[in-house]
Amino acid sequence: MAAGLALALLLVPVGGATADPQPTLAQAKRKLAKLNDEADKIVERYNQAGEKWKKARKKYESLNGDLSKQTAKVAGLREELVTMAVSSYQYGSVTGWEGLINQSDPGSLLSSMAAANQMAASRARYLNAFDEATKTLRDNRDRAKTALSEADKTRDELAGEKAKVEKLVKAQTRLLDRLGTYQRGNPNGTGIKYNGPASGNARAALAFAYAQIGKPYRYGATGPGSWDCSGLVQASWRSGGVSLPRTTWEQWSWGASRRVPVSSLQPGDLVFSSGLGHVGIYVGGGKMVHAPQTGDVVKIAPLRSALVGAVRP
Repeated sequence: MAAGLALALLLVPVGGATADPQPTLAQAKRKLAKLNDEADKIVERYNQAGEKWKKARKKYESLNGDLSKQTAKVAGLREELVTMAVSSYQYGSVTGWEGLINQSDPGSLLSSMAAANQMAASRARYLNAFDEATKTLRDNRDRAKTALSEADKTRDELAGEKAKVEKLVKAQTRLLDRLGTYQRGNPNGTGIKYNGPASGNARAALAFAYAQIGKPYRYGATGPGSWDCSGLVQASWRSGGVSLPRTTWEQWSWGASRRVPVSSLQPGDLVFSSGLGHVGIYVGGGKMVHAPQTGDVVKIAPLRSALVGAVRP
């Protein structure tokens, strides 16, 4: 009775009848669930853009580094050729020009000139090869810069969308906090021990995921103190010796040849929600371990009703 009265008092508007009525707990939960469903998709798209940006930046830095090395080599060759052209007494390791002209033996003169021409031609071919390589590297660098610019633009756009959703979700989670339903979790928790039927890699993955139970969900988090859904799945299966991509979309694409019917699930399988906004790890008995949403913690829960499919790593 006292608890009911306290809840009622929290929901009564302050300041008279003109104040906007506060939503009930059930209404707040429904609103939060709707917002989190939307946020799942946007955050996964944001994570995807972040991965694209990192790959583009790595490619750009690699190509730019190679270009600098090649440019230095070409500059050195050009300097050698200039020195050779303006020198009046030496051509590489061949007899100087004066020596060539003053040779009385025609055979020796022709032989020396042929050697000089051969070296000149060889150096020219070498220089041309480096010039061509430099052009290719410069073109690749420009393409990488374009990719980096596009990735930056995509990431910035999605960051704006993510910020809009977070603002709405925070408003709802503040209300749930006042009502005592917001779970902050324990970033230093040790979870629970896995004692299920899985074996091999799947058992190792589930053991890791179970050890994260009770830690908070957080957008974009990859541990160790908090997780988002795909971050938890990636880290769990990494512990099982399998390297998965970072985002839900990438994980689903990665598993194109490993998909299994939902009716044939085994512990350790990845289960994906419709729209690819969420992923968890099947534990058996119609349940999964997952990092659910803002205001919640890593936990074991029933499978979501709208599943697009499953992947067996």
